[in-house]
Amino acid sequence: MKETRILGIHINNRVSDATKVQETLTTYGCSIKTRLGLHEVVNEYCSTTGLILLELTGDVNESIKLENALLAIEGMDVQKMVFRE
Repeated sequence: MKETRILGIHINNRVSDATKVQETLTTYGCSIKTRLGLHEVVNEYCSTTGLILLELTGDVNESIKLENALLAIEGMDVQKMVFRE
């Protein structure tokens, strides 16, 4: 059965957590098919929170390891969607 896995990562403090999140995403980079980062930016304001959407590929066990590694970072809220065909 084929699966499409999507992770949504809400980062509460991009300034302090960006490095840890980036290191984790780099470690599991071969499992990430698509990555989209969103945060609010208007004239003189850049939000300290952010949202990253990941479309995962490959071994499901690696996807689970990535999810657990992100959850281990303080301040992360990780949500998952799994679509089965």
